[in-house]
Amino acid sequence: MIRYIAKRILMMIPVLLGVILVVFIMTHISPGNPAEILAGDGASDEVVEALEEELGLNDPLPVQFFNYLKGIVLGFDLGTSYSTRQPVIDELMSRFPTTVKLALLCVALSAVLGITLGIISAVKQNTIIDHLSTGFSLFGISMPAFWAGMMLILVFSIYLKWTPVSGLESWKSWILPVITSSMAGMATIVRMTRSSMLEVICQDYIVTARAKGLSEKVIIVKHALKNALIPIITVLGIQLGVMLGGAVLTESVFSINGLGKYMVDSIKGRDYPVVQGGVLLLAISFSLVNLLVDIIYAYVDPRIKSQYSRGKKHRA
Repeated sequence: MIRYIAKRILMMIPVLLGVILVVFIMTHISPGNPAEILAGDGASDEVVEALEEELGLNDPLPVQFFNYLKGIVLGFDLGTSYSTRQPVIDELMSRFPTTVKLALLCVALSAVLGITLGIISAVKQNTIIDHLSTGFSLFGISMPAFWAGMMLILVFSIYLKWTPVSGLESWKSWILPVITSSMAGMATIVRMTRSSMLEVICQDYIVTARAKGLSEKVIIVKHALKNALIPIITVLGIQLGVMLGGAVLTESVFSINGLGKYMVDSIKGRDYPVVQGGVLLLAISFSLVNLLVDIIYAYVDPRIKSQYSRGKKHRA
């Protein structure tokens, strides 16, 4: 298992290098000059050129990329923000915990409600409960997050005045952003849980468990759900990574000072180091989440763990 984890970590290196290269190229070929934005309207050419020289924008792109990559390798230096003149890593880490907290709350809500509704839908197949659950999942996947957020604000914040419109001043401020971000993920988990459970509850060992006189609750939770968890865990891992990056829309709608909103503002201001550093941080987080999902596989499914053990004995 340790060798497998080390191998997966080494495989992350070329992925992250590819992410750095693609984002660096895309940000630098996009229209707009950061020096002109920082200098402001009406600035002279001399001022713009001086800013370009100060920011290192006059160097050839290969030189800029090499310097940027060298800073990351030697000390995880993501550069300095053009707008605030502060280290990018400090700016990102001051906002990243808010985004992580939002993503974890969304995944928790999606997992609890999604798995529960998926199990009920599979057990009550072709009933009114199953049809309502399937309809909810279709509605959740089809609805854009920004539209859902604005509708929730309109109903619960403006008309009913139950929650704040924006910001994170109290625990009530988390309710609408969490619901907005978790709706699509919850719908996906409902569909995946339902399909996995339907496939499992038709197996022979479930029929045998019923013939032995076990209660339906024990059969569903201990036998069926445990064997249906592998695809569900995969979806949960993907949803956590998606919510880390997809929090951009939610944070923008609810004016949350997180990583997503900060990156959107930085894109508008052509703050290249912030955009590059933010994408790199999200890529690392997504890769670590996938690694964690693979490790959980071995503890949920004994067959996967036995494969590692057989491989180790075979090499010995």
